[in-house]
Amino acid sequence: MSQPTVVLVHGAFADASSFGEVVPRLLDDQIRVVAPAVPNRSLNGDATYLGAVLASIPGPVVLVGHSYGCAVATVAGTGDNVSSLVYLAGFVPDRGESLGELAGRFADSDLATAMVPTPVPAGVDLTVAVDRFPAVFASDVDRRVVRTLAVTQRPLSAAAFEEKAAAAAWHTKPAWGVVATADRTINPEVQRFAYQRANVAALEVESSHLVMLSQPTAVVELIKKAVLAVSD
Repeated sequence: MSQPTVVLVHGAFADASSFGEVVPRLLDDQIRVVAPAVPNRSLNGDATYLGAVLASIPGPVVLVGHSYGCAVATVAGTGDNVSSLVYLAGFVPDRGESLGELAGRFADSDLATAMVPTPVPAGVDLTVAVDRFPAVFASDVDRRVVRTLAVTQRPLSAAAFEEKAAAAAWHTKPAWGVVATADRTINPEVQRFAYQRANVAALEVESSHLVMLSQPTAVVELIKKAVLAVSD
């Protein structure tokens, strides 16, 4: 089997630049990387978009999601060329389950009171209050980086939280995961529950929600483990 391409799927309130510490490390190891821009409009719609990206990639794919991107990867990951998934501090729903239902099993995180709704023609967009962003999202990331991330957020449509996942790739694909133990955006208990249910080989890392920026070495090593498993 040829070496897979790693596809990095960003989450809500962020874009592909959130993988800025991961991409160069993978490229330095001669691993092919694709990091598409997710629309953040609807769970299944975003998965359809991602599915089209995946279908354009020759050979096997290791699909890596962060946060909301884990849910998008879960739905899109049923694609034929997706060999495995890697979940980073994320939502991992089951088929027919919404993110709101999954998160609702456990106590609210600080994100619940930090989101700012903005009416838009297609509904309501959500962002994280700029003054709350560092503490809720990235308490252990370089402040110079965080202040830029806080004002360059990619909004998430509020409807995405209530849409039920059309599929769950973890039923048929192997998966690895990182639990961010100091996460104040997605309750770590939500991560642990969903990973255990999905039979994810999980690593616990002391990190804020932006584990790719806080603990890039641990993240890259896990992705490389998934790549090696597919390449063997």
